[in-house]
Amino acid sequence: MKERVYIETSVVSYLTSRPSRDLVIAAHQELTRQWWLERGSGFDLFISELVLEEARRGDPVASATRGDAVKNLAILSASSQAVDLAEGILAEGSFPREAAADALHIAIAAVHGMDYLLTWNCKHLANAMHRNRVENFVEGAGFACPIICTPEELMED
Repeated sequence: MKERVYIETSVVSYLTSRPSRDLVIAAHQELTRQWWLERGSGFDLFISELVLEEARRGDPVASATRGDAVKNLAILSASSQAVDLAEGILAEGSFPREAAADALHIAIAAVHGMDYLLTWNCKHLANAMHRNRVENFVEGAGFACPIICTPEELMED
């Protein structure tokens, strides 16, 4: 049985965007493409309704490219259980209220039993300063918290 990976919107954006002139972003884009091509098939990949909603924003051409990249991935729902868990994450204080979508990404992944949440959002999601509080809250609510990581962290040796 393959491990299950929830693909957060930033990964989709880095996968499909034009190469950046910013060296760090360009490196993240390349790592994302490399992960997608070399490692992605080794996992069961999922997105959510929230990822689709976020991916549809912005430039219509870029939006269509993002949509094409994930069109064959299974879509997880933002169930009432996930919404309640996200509200708890926010109320607990791990994230500011304006990061409600980030809390919902974690909650959807946890409620649906994902092994990993793959992201380039290091402000709130893949952030060591938030990790313990989020994991403790999610697990205290009765769910296994997915490992929140970047594509670079989920590469094979």
